[in-house]
Amino acid sequence: MSYAVSGRPVGRGLLFLTLAGLAWGTAGAAAALLYRSSGLGPLALSFWRYVGGLALLLATLALRPASRRPRPAARVRGGFARTLAQGLVLAVFQSTYFLAVRDTGLAVATVVALGCGPVLIALGARLGFGERLGASGVLAVAGALAGLAVLVLGGGGATVRPAGVLWALVSGVAYAALTLLTRGAALAGGGGDAVTTTAWSFGVGALVLLPFALAEGALPGSGAELGTTLLLLGYLAGVPSALAYVLYFAGAAVVRSATVSVIMLLEPVSAAVIAVLLLGERVTGATTLGVALLLAAVAGLAVRERGAGE
Repeated sequence: MSYAVSGRPVGRGLLFLTLAGLAWGTAGAAAALLYRSSGLGPLALSFWRYVGGLALLLATLALRPASRRPRPAARVRGGFARTLAQGLVLAVFQSTYFLAVRDTGLAVATVVALGCGPVLIALGARLGFGERLGASGVLAVAGALAGLAVLVLGGGGATVRPAGVLWALVSGVAYAALTLLTRGAALAGGGGDAVTTTAWSFGVGALVLLPFALAEGALPGSGAELGTTLLLLGYLAGVPSALAYVLYFAGAAVVRSATVSVIMLLEPVSAAVIAVLLLGERVTGATTLGVALLLAAVAGLAVRERGAGE
């Protein structure tokens, strides 16, 4: 096994995942602003997110000292089939989530897509890798899902539409598959470099989404605010995409899968904070309770993970 499971790598992995989850939470606000300024649809937005992120990652790889670049043999060992699968499920995960938001609203889409992830991941990790949650782990996952439901649905007014729920379920399955693929590759000794893995995944995702983006309309509309659009696309490609996914792939390789899925539920916490601080939304009792439950679950699993890794 090429990834040592000790206190230090696990602690670093937990930090990486926390930062990735918080960064993911800013993507929704950026996407909402982009819809207004650019006229781009969800599939075109996902396409440009991957293209921009890929460009940034390739530039990062090119600027690396030669001694720190992954050797070609290491890239081959990582497996073309695994890389292709990661890119495909990444494209499905993101695009179907945006479609779910369009068809059934943000609240229901978030609860279904992110809520089914921890359950599917815990089951897959138990069957595939023999990872056990234990009683405390099950309690933490249940608390996290309760916090997610309270946080996102607590304001009421959610609309449930079957088509949107179906898209959200597909997104949740793809997210679970991405996490399990990443963890499985690490346990098999073929995880590879996180920057390279992310770059290849973005490249595959962009190719998959290209025909759909062209059909939807890949270029901003005639009334688009070009400067604002480019600035927001740069942020979306850089922070919640390139940076966040590098951190995610690095963290998911050394942290148990179920723990990964719960920590990534920090995404709606980050989004809620942004909504309050920047978008003028008021703090409600449901928001406070949901955030508290989620943070308690994340903290509990993080302490348990550190203890298991030492």
